[in-house]
Amino acid sequence: MKSLSDLLSLKGKVVLVVGGAGYLGNSICETMAELGANVAIASRNKEKCDSLATELTEKFSGKHIGIQADILDIESIKACLDTVKKEFGKLDVLINNAWSGKKNSFESISFGDWDYDINMCLNAVFYTTKEAFPLLKETKGVIINTASVYGHVAPDYRIYDGIQFTNPPSYGAAKAGVIQLTKYLASFLSPHGIRVNAVSPGSFPFPETLKNEKFKENLCGKTMLGRTGVPEDLKGAFALLSSDASKYMTGQNICVDGGWAAW
Repeated sequence: MKSLSDLLSLKGKVVLVVGGAGYLGNSICETMAELGANVAIASRNKEKCDSLATELTEKFSGKHIGIQADILDIESIKACLDTVKKEFGKLDVLINNAWSGKKNSFESISFGDWDYDINMCLNAVFYTTKEAFPLLKETKGVIINTASVYGHVAPDYRIYDGIQFTNPPSYGAAKAGVIQLTKYLASFLSPHGIRVNAVSPGSFPFPETLKNEKFKENLCGKTMLGRTGVPEDLKGAFALLSSDASKYMTGQNICVDGGWAAW
């Protein structure tokens, strides 16, 4: 029987973290490197990716690189995966974590904003997974999709005051799609030995957002644990799902939300 440390080890594995240079992505990348993986960090900001790759190289073993990638551009996704194959020869774990978009209420959101959010949050997950499939099939790899608590519960309009902090209708709709796509992929990719799971964070605001004391109080009040999440709160879930510690798990959505969705 393998020890827990052996099951959690990613030594020799290659992980691509799409959206790895962002607020939550940094912690995810560090988790992968901490477990021994070689990490490819992809986002539109190459400078941030390279900076994080250097930091990981200084702190951990393995080879870590930054890659510029625009996941709304199929050719850019292909180029990113070509770089992964050239630099590492394989891909074991794909983490779809990228997001960008505007704060919008139902009243303020434009049709263009809606289309952009659906493309970024949902369609890009499909694009990237579709292009990565040949590499993942070779390694019987793992896919982890970052969804959201708002993919399965509705935002409470009472905690939002104005557009600055509100949640757009497109975000939850797209993340619900990510959860369902995760289940679909888990089913249809299982014959190839590929496992697919999702993580649904809830209430992980940027530190700047928490300077609004009233909004902070409202967010904390929605959770059973009485606080908002910080990036390191995601490390356990991603460590589990990326490794053989979860080798009998697929098609699951793990909520890391302080109990928000369980009330």
